[in-house]
Amino acid sequence: MASLRKSNQDNSASLWKPLYLFAAIITAISSAFWGLEWFSAQGSSVADSFSYLRLNITQGQVWRLLTGNLLHTNLWHLAMNLAGLWVILFLHEMHYRKQALLIYLLFISLCLFEGLGLYFYYPALLSYVGLSGVLHGLFSFGAIMDITRGYRSGYLLLAGVLAKVCYEQTYGASDSVVELIGARVATESHLVGVISGIICAFIWLTYLYIQQMIKRKK
Repeated sequence: MASLRKSNQDNSASLWKPLYLFAAIITAISSAFWGLEWFSAQGSSVADSFSYLRLNITQGQVWRLLTGNLLHTNLWHLAMNLAGLWVILFLHEMHYRKQALLIYLLFISLCLFEGLGLYFYYPALLSYVGLSGVLHGLFSFGAIMDITRGYRSGYLLLAGVLAKVCYEQTYGASDSVVELIGARVATESHLVGVISGIICAFIWLTYLYIQQMIKRKK
């Protein structure tokens, strides 16, 4: 009985490792970007090379669609976004236990959708950095996965993030957050993030449905 309990604990720990590794990788990359930006000399900042800059993307620097999500305006901005990442992953970790690669594919997809969404639908937004849009996507994806598993809390989470985004589109972000991060909060990114998360959720659910249909035919 004791050996069985230990085996279950070991399996549970091994299932957690990919998620912890992913969170650690994103934390390390974002922190490294911020550190390099902080130590860089004037005129050669990391943000100049990797932030979302519409004009540069138009000129072919398409990597900015992805990397802009990993840069931050200051330490508070970085800390808040990374804390949000860890909390969201902890909240919805059950959806990634048996699909180790899902979180990586989801994150990259959300980063890309975020950049493309801002580029094509918000031409007036010339620059952007931050992970908050992607976090809204992760949160929305997790809420829909909760709903598919029968968790009623998923409806509350989805309704909450939709209400938040609608409020921001009407009234903007709070002044305290703007002061804290030292920049305007790009609420457009939050809207794009939520829509991207919902799209990714339906793509993933469609993929699972097709897999089930193939297995039944066999």
